[in-house]
Amino acid sequence: MKLNVLERITLLQILPKEGTYVTFKILIDLKARLAFNEKEIKEFGVEENEGQIRWKKSTDKEIEVGEKATDIVVDVLKKLDKDGKINDNNVLLFEKFIKT
Repeated sequence: MKLNVLERITLLQILPKEGTYVTFKILIDLKARLAFNEKEIKEFGVEENEGQIRWKKSTDKEIEVGEKATDIVVDVLKKLDKDGKINDNNVLLFEKFIKT
């Protein structure tokens, strides 16, 4: 799935912090794929200052999201929707993962 810088950061922020053993192992793998490597940090100008992440440019990157990882993301996004917490940062993820 193609994800831009904002989508990758947002997804990293909304993913569960805990779960069953199997879920947790899937989350570790997904978070590693979403994370930025040193080359990307330089290329996109990613900086963190006082808890806020900023970047100068964004490019889509193909991120492999397996079936179980997709199920986890869909569950998180559906819960955000149910709780009325869809916003500018996560609406595109909602549309990408949940066919509207």
